[in-house]
Amino acid sequence: MNIKPIKTEADYQAALAEIDRLMDAEPDTPAGDRLDVLTTLAEAYEAKNHPIEEPDPIEAILHRMEALGLTRKDLEPLLGTRARVSEVLARKRPLTIAMIRRVYKSLRIPTDILIQSYRLKESRT
Repeated sequence: MNIKPIKTEADYQAALAEIDRLMDAEPDTPAGDRLDVLTTLAEAYEAKNHPIEEPDPIEAILHRMEALGLTRKDLEPLLGTRARVSEVLARKRPLTIAMIRRVYKSLRIPTDILIQSYRLKESRT
């Protein structure tokens, strides 16, 4: 089988090319087994060297709004008044625990994302 660990970006790119070539391999065949092993190695390399950061709470809310076709008005029952929704989405006011609970229940955004701290914009008064 001659498979080796993926240690460099060049190794990773070579593994991806081989995975692409083997994509149609039948399970429980030598090619299918090779695909399984290479995929596992590539996933481990990606997790270590190319981690995907979770979005901050506001990014997650905006993404879910876009995915569901929601407007800011749709967030009023979750966040409060139109002004409050605007302040939260503009990062001028943090999410409260009550808001997080309502957003989780309604939009199903995981709480571990919603409870993350995030940078607020300073208000100019």
